Amino acid sequence: MVRRIDVTGVGGVRLAAWEFTDPLKADGGRAGARGAGVLLLHGLMGRAAHWAETARWLATRHRAVALDQRCHGRSEKPADGPFDRGTYVDDAEAAVEQLCLAPVTLIGHSMGALTAWQLAARRPDLVRALVICDMRASALGAASQREWTEWFRSWPVPFATLADVRKWFGEDDPSLERPSASRGDFFAEVMAERSDGWRPVFSRRQMLKVRETWVHDAHWEELALVECPTLVVRGLDGELGRAEAQEMVRVLPRGQYAEVVDAGHLVHYDQPDGWRRAVEPFLTSVLPA
Repeated sequence: MVRRIDVTGVGGVRLAAWEFTDPLKADGGRAGARGAGVLLLHGLMGRAAHWAETARWLATRHRAVALDQRCHGRSEKPADGPFDRGTYVDDAEAAVEQLCLAPVTLIGHSMGALTAWQLAARRPDLVRALVICDMRASALGAASQREWTEWFRSWPVPFATLADVRKWFGEDDPSLERPSASRGDFFAEVMAERSDGWRPVFSRRQMLKVRETWVHDAHWEELALVECPTLVVRGLDGELGRAEAQEMVRVLPRGQYAEVVDAGHLVHYDQPDGWRRAVEPFLTSVLPA
């Protein structure tokens, strides 16, 4: 069972949170009654639904909630922002507090991982443990942002069918090194049917503005401030290289490392079984049953 709970973010923006739970144990949202709280944060262009499989196995022992961050999924998309890092961290903090999840375990992918470790650095009292999935601590730079701008322009929007979405993102996208059916499925989940065809549920212009707020900066200092146990997970073919991941583990006061074979950037989506094998032992070691 999944149920929606609205959270109020910065500036009154409505954020959609999705709790995965056994309906026999639902108790109106009190933390603790269903185990330790876990908040799942998707990456840029993602949505809470991308965490469904992870949230379902987490929910057998813990209180698992996935958040649609601002400008994503079913959450509000304020035209003029704000889109800065502080706002995204404030939104996540509001979700933890309003949903009574503290002390929370944060599991973040890509942008969501950065939000997670920035929150853990700012509010160690709220965060019990942290999982960072395929997010770099180094600055990516202006060239990376230009590449993303050109990539967005290359999308053949609108797509006539969802099958076309899956084929383009899974096979035809020129940025792909090799076909990936899971990537096609991932993007199919962030499309909505309009009068002229299938379009993304997010604004590509907003996505570039959101990304602009972190790509020019390195985030090592904040990483060093994370006091809780932290697992850094990378896909062998992902964007986070092994050397940088291991340096992140070294910088983290209580860092651990795991990698998932045959996985790209979308680790939990590419290889859900391998992702679970990498993450579950860590969670078992740091969370009460």
